Amino acid sequence: MAEFDLILRGVALLPDGTRPAAIGVRDSLIAAVGPLDAGWSAAIDETLPADTVLTPGIVDTHVHVNEPGRTDWEGFASATAAAAVGGVTTIIDMPLNSIPPTTTVPALEAKRAAAAPQAAIRVGFWGGAIPDSLGHLRELHEAGVFGFKAFLSPSGVDEFPHLTSEQLRAALAEIADFDGLLIVHAEDPAQLRDELVDGRDYAAFVASRPDAAETSAIDTIIDAVRVTGGRAHILHLSSAEALPAIRAAKAEGLPLTVETCPHYLTLEAEHIADGATAAKCCPPVRSHENREALWAALADGTIDLIASDHSPATAELKLAGDGDFGVAWGGISGLQLSLAAVWTEAERRGFALADVVGWMSGATAAFAGLHDRGAIREGTLADLVAFAPGRSFVVDATRLQHKNAVSAYAGETLRGVAVATWVGGRLAQRDGLLPNPWVGSLVARP
Repeated sequence: MAEFDLILRGVALLPDGTRPAAIGVRDSLIAAVGPLDAGWSAAIDETLPADTVLTPGIVDTHVHVNEPGRTDWEGFASATAAAAVGGVTTIIDMPLNSIPPTTTVPALEAKRAAAAPQAAIRVGFWGGAIPDSLGHLRELHEAGVFGFKAFLSPSGVDEFPHLTSEQLRAALAEIADFDGLLIVHAEDPAQLRDELVDGRDYAAFVASRPDAAETSAIDTIIDAVRVTGGRAHILHLSSAEALPAIRAAKAEGLPLTVETCPHYLTLEAEHIADGATAAKCCPPVRSHENREALWAALADGTIDLIASDHSPATAELKLAGDGDFGVAWGGISGLQLSLAAVWTEAERRGFALADVVGWMSGATAAFAGLHDRGAIREGTLADLVAFAPGRSFVVDATRLQHKNAVSAYAGETLRGVAVATWVGGRLAQRDGLLPNPWVGSLVARP
């Protein structure tokens, strides 16, 4: 009888460095890490392409799948296929823009029922904190959600209203009672200036959602954390002007974490054309100088992790109004491209692949409490990616697995290709093809 179900041989990104190794997989787990020529036996013994590095799969903690209810925007089949092709092996789905939103246990069960038969990778779920769900959050926590998302400004969909500052504090106090986690869209509605939006003018759109909207909201969150002791996470940080307050809060020892997203690290306002609503998101992509400050904050640990904030919509919604930023839906569809986009920019700045995988796999897994993934070591899940860091490609939105062919990266040349992806040692994709499309599973909070 073979010792392992699968052996992968090649250069591997291990906790102690990048080196040739053999990885033995048994019963969905990494059972052994040994020398490249280890004399093991397996049902499948594969030598990886010479230009690839075996890495842990990406863990994306910020994904809008939208099913049930808005499956013309995206769905579990298309989203998890896109994830697999992009080297992502775990996603955690946001409570909106599905209908119903994940603010009750029955809504969570509807999400799980929709995802289970379609998942090409592993899928977990966030719950939602809206005014009507306050006082009932423990029920969702006990049902296995990873935490609770809240908005401090209108979410864009009526079924997921935002919290006031007082309601935010109440939510944090409630969640602190069971050591839960609140993740927050941090924009202050009092600072938003919708009247400044001027049709196709991108600069006017940015001016309508100024840095002050983020800095004010983040100050509010920090104050609430200080008073309640609850754990909070800042979603999709765009404005570098908030970094001093975040650094001070962390130095104070407050339980605060922060993410940014691939689009804030790769795009810049100076190169977004007027009318290019494929790049519209909230908070917005800001200046070149701002982008570089976000990279510096990743390097020094002020920003903890990178997640995609994959927020797709139909082409009709994303391109509505013939490029009118006041009409088009805001959100970047980037799940399949997130790893390549970040690696492309990180490599230009002298970062190593280990840094990128750390921000997008190790740190995100730890943030979600998923300590059984995010690194290649004995005992972790065999969620693995053969990543070719030197291969480049031009983004063709029509060839992506996303349900709608709209991409802010269309026409861009990116580096880094996930040649193959394994979930629990089972092949999820190779060269963009999914031979075993439903090898995924559902994940609950540990």
